[in-house]
Amino acid sequence: MTRRIRDVMTPAAVAVEPMTTVARAARLMREEDVGDVLVTYDCDLFGVLTDRDIVLRGVADGRDPDTTTVGAVCTPPPVVTLEPDDTTDRAAELMRRHAVRRLPVVEHGGVPVGVVTLGDLAASDDPHSALADISRAAPGH
Repeated sequence: MTRRIRDVMTPAAVAVEPMTTVARAARLMREEDVGDVLVTYDCDLFGVLTDRDIVLRGVADGRDPDTTTVGAVCTPPPVVTLEPDDTTDRAAELMRRHAVRRLPVVEHGGVPVGVVTLGDLAASDDPHSALADISRAAPGH
């Protein structure tokens, strides 16, 4: 069943500024129990930093997480986004086309208001699916 993104997204996504260190962003991800943070500058979306970005563009390249900034390793603009009134079908299509598992949700020309994940889509389409169950499971379980 097609739904609106506003009905399935995680509102008030965690955000950091581009000059935040990778170490600080990683600690924030742990504290908030998330795998990504939005990178914003003056309330506008600048990029997205995922745990994978930290590993591939930071650790694997030998960068010091205490001095490397989020802006240097995040997925850079242009970032694929959705608006709250977009559909879950559109989200699935964008995820498939761009090979991503999460998309920032923005409104008013780029102000981030949330994130929608592949797990959010799975839970909205079939709350009893294996992917929905995995997405709801506590970390480490």
